[in-house]
Amino acid sequence: MSEAHVRRQVSGLDGLRGLAALYVVLFHCWLYTFPGYPESSAPVWLDGLMFGRLAVVFFLVLSGFSLAISPARHGWRSDGVGPFLRRRAWRILPPYWAALAMSLAISWFMVPASHAGPPTGASVLVYGLVAQDLATAPTPNGAFWSIGVEAELYLLFPLLLFVRRRWGAAVLAVCVTLPVVARGLTAVDASPVEGDNWLAPHLAPVFVAGVISAGVVTASDRVRRLPWGLLAVLAALPVLALGVVQGSVWTVNHYFWVDLAVAPAMAMLLAAVATGEPAVLVRFLTTRPVRGLGEFSYSLYLIHLPIVMVVIRRVAPHCVPPGLPTFWFTIILGLPVSLCGAWLFSRIFELPFKRNRSWRSVLTPDRPAASPSRPREPDTATRR
Repeated sequence: MSEAHVRRQVSGLDGLRGLAALYVVLFHCWLYTFPGYPESSAPVWLDGLMFGRLAVVFFLVLSGFSLAISPARHGWRSDGVGPFLRRRAWRILPPYWAALAMSLAISWFMVPASHAGPPTGASVLVYGLVAQDLATAPTPNGAFWSIGVEAELYLLFPLLLFVRRRWGAAVLAVCVTLPVVARGLTAVDASPVEGDNWLAPHLAPVFVAGVISAGVVTASDRVRRLPWGLLAVLAALPVLALGVVQGSVWTVNHYFWVDLAVAPAMAMLLAAVATGEPAVLVRFLTTRPVRGLGEFSYSLYLIHLPIVMVVIRRVAPHCVPPGLPTFWFTIILGLPVSLCGAWLFSRIFELPFKRNRSWRSVLTPDRPAASPSRPREPDTATRR
């Protein structure tokens, strides 16, 4: 089943994806304007923008959910490992490689993407192979770390489906989550220090939370009628309360545990949207602007950071003072440029690979228009 077909069956997924991507853009506008993360010099009232990591966690939960809908409808079976991985590569890699080329050019000629300096030959190799979660190299784009994590989780997905089909959701959750919890508890002060890579094992449980929650699409009416929205709020409240009590800096420094704690609430939110509740939220997510944002959210995630950094590091210093004026300048200039650029980027590098299933259909020009005396046949190459 194609992603477009899945989105038509479960209204609101595109909208959720778009809002999460927009939050990541705002997070990076905040992050690169005010130094000292997580003890930022930003005004306290902007602290709500500092949790970009949780938006990426939500992306992973949503990814697991979206990918598992079709297998859930078919007894937790897919059409094979090879076809699945080919579809994922076809969907993810072309826009990613185009964004990588853009990011490398900006990092080399305009502004480095990290304190490690401009990308090197190792950067081209590591990021070109989507191996950034396995090997370290100067990054051309700080947002690319999650693409490497997701690629590894795609490789794991067929095995996750096998465990879910053979032994059930509870066994799947325990098998993936227990080793991560054990690792966390055995760390110094039970607070593991994360590096720049090897994050996929830690984030596998949040992906699995999405896979498990996709079972709601084929669940009994009794299960579907559960108040999933309320349950999501109740699951999130303890995490939110702890964050408020301990403070935002503590929360950022303990993402290892926060990620695991908040994933069930995110999975329940997806279950709520999949069952059409709360209706107000679903209607909002399916409005044209929000749904449209979701349609190019992957492109927005891929290319926004180089644009934001150019605005902050190269343009803003010539126009406004540092600090809050730079932040507002970036919102006013960098945000719309990122949105418009991502829309255009998606039309060139993403949409053709959504609508077509082979290079031949991508590269074949449209058929000439039919004569006025005969109705034109629909172009099957661009049919979703």
